[in-house]
Amino acid sequence: MKKIFKYTFLSLLVLGSTTGCSKLEDFGDTNVNPAGAKDPIVGALLTNVMAGTTALTGSNPGLGGFATQTRPGLYGQYFSETQYTDVSLYSAPQIDFNNLYSGALFDLQNIIDQNKSKNMNTIAKILQQYIFWTITDRWGDVPYSAALKGATSLTPKYDKQEDIYKAMMAALASSVNEFDNSIITGDIIFNGDVAAWKRFANSLRMMMAIQLSKKVGGPDGFAAAEFKAALNNPAGYISTNAQNVKVSYPGGNFKNSWWGVYDGRKDYAESKTMTDLMASLGDSRQNAFGGITQDQGKPNSFTTSSVGMPYGLKRASAEAFTAANPGWARILRGDFRKEDATVVIISAAQVALARAEAAQLGWTTESAQAAYNQGIALSFEQWGIAVPAGYLTQASVVLDGTENVKKISTQRYIASYPDGLQSWNIWRKSGYPVLTPAPDATNSSKQIPRRYMYSAGERGSNKVNVEEAIARIPNGDTQDSKVWWDQ
Repeated sequence: MKKIFKYTFLSLLVLGSTTGCSKLEDFGDTNVNPAGAKDPIVGALLTNVMAGTTALTGSNPGLGGFATQTRPGLYGQYFSETQYTDVSLYSAPQIDFNNLYSGALFDLQNIIDQNKSKNMNTIAKILQQYIFWTITDRWGDVPYSAALKGATSLTPKYDKQEDIYKAMMAALASSVNEFDNSIITGDIIFNGDVAAWKRFANSLRMMMAIQLSKKVGGPDGFAAAEFKAALNNPAGYISTNAQNVKVSYPGGNFKNSWWGVYDGRKDYAESKTMTDLMASLGDSRQNAFGGITQDQGKPNSFTTSSVGMPYGLKRASAEAFTAANPGWARILRGDFRKEDATVVIISAAQVALARAEAAQLGWTTESAQAAYNQGIALSFEQWGIAVPAGYLTQASVVLDGTENVKKISTQRYIASYPDGLQSWNIWRKSGYPVLTPAPDATNSSKQIPRRYMYSAGERGSNKVNVEEAIARIPNGDTQDSKVWWDQ
């Protein structure tokens, strides 16, 4: 990982003021000479990372970082490819994660190392755990404890995923108690609201814990203990849509990342898997989930489409479908992917549905039914759509003791749209919704990938540690092998 400790260009930008910014439009000129300042301005670094929490991902399915990931969303079948179909046909995902370390993670570590403000350090620590979470869930064992240490650790060891999860949750637990009255600059997510950051930390800890329920599902296990501790923390958790973790983009130089997916291209669609699921439930959230055109400014820009793109077709078949069905569903209705639209990172609905699953597992004494109904209602509210009459009482939705885990997992899957990594995570953990592999799959197993593979570059620059990590993976470094919590 020779590049792991380099600054990205944006990491060194200078705003000419130590007051930082609280809005993207105040971000300043990204072309300022970095040699003009002795040290990076921590507020600028924080803004840069927050803006990239979504914007670095949508148009790069190979890497992706956080909330708008197309590759995992193809594996989880939120999306289909419309012409270049290699990813959804399961070409080998041998992908380099170096830029995730040398970019956002190192920018956050730089804030901590500058040590200008305890609150800034704590926010950076929370965001680091979120980013590490997205990395380990894709590759499995990755550098964590020895990463981001500069010249003292140029070839960091790969930590076991179990140890990474325990360390991430411990970091989030401690962060809630580390805030003080020190200054916060550059916070474009919560504008310096310490209470909101504490809720984020607790909510993230709960979502990490519930991801482990396949592997550590007992009510007396460490995952259950972490979930309960976060749930009962006095600082609270995200419980209303007003408290959602989100980035609101102003447009111009800082555009919504879903807008970028269709910036001169139309490679991705909402999948027929997803539109069929929504139709089977009579789920009106589909009115927001699919749009009839990628073009903004047309009379039908904000019109819904429910024409899902068949999943996993070879290129000729995919192009034949889109040619015959020009109104195929683009990802999100147009008004949800305008330049100045908001991207939600963690929602109250996701947290409520995680609480429902925890209660169903016996981890907590909450009512699974109450948390479940609340989560569904919050999800509809998030999209500005009323819950249809009879939706909660239909056989395929109501928690009546019949396939409750399936129903909760399916509603978590729907409520997480369009966060592709969450779709893949929920399916890998629970098996729901049931997904059929691509009919034209090109990989030898013909099965949906379960993890990303380590890159050739990493094998060359950190050979000993990569090989040690590979030796721990049942069946080796393949896309069919499973990360620890999926085993």
